[in-house]
Amino acid sequence: MLPRLKIDYVSDIACPWCAIGLAGLVEAASRLQGVIEVELQFQPFELNRNMPPEGVNMGEHLVALTGASAAQIDDERRNLTAIAAEAGLAFKLDRETRIWNSFDAHRLVYWAEQAGDPLLLKTALFRANFCDGRQISNHEVLTEIAVECGLDGARAREILSTETYLDDVDERMKLWMNRGIRGVPAIIF
Repeated sequence: MLPRLKIDYVSDIACPWCAIGLAGLVEAASRLQGVIEVELQFQPFELNRNMPPEGVNMGEHLVALTGASAAQIDDERRNLTAIAAEAGLAFKLDRETRIWNSFDAHRLVYWAEQAGDPLLLKTALFRANFCDGRQISNHEVLTEIAVECGLDGARAREILSTETYLDDVDERMKLWMNRGIRGVPAIIF
């Protein structure tokens, strides 16, 4: 029997650094295969709890948040895209890229813990958001992604059209905030 390592990965699906961090963590875990058993559990976190479902322009949001110039944001976007490429992710970030509300996507990942493969869904959501430019706050898009990951589309629609897992996900977010998490990704071993 292999020793077991539990990892809580606290992240936001709207965070590009979280996508890059997960790619690196998955790569590291694959190198330990046969040496240690890794148990990965995803923990939700929203960097922008009040983000509207229609999202906001990423560059404009970052300019307002950080005070950086548009040129600095362009440089950061290029840097982020290059780092993502090193992690095997083909980010497509440009001046039209939007940041979406991620809460409903977190509810689907929570469901996938019981119904399917949460890693498959989480990586598909990151890819949809940062590589494909899909609106991860849109219920139809989220349902399509769930189905692409082998999850039941009718159940995904039902979850998204009700308050299913709303309190569960909110409680998990509060738990990690109460433990001092203020930025993501955070990896707890």
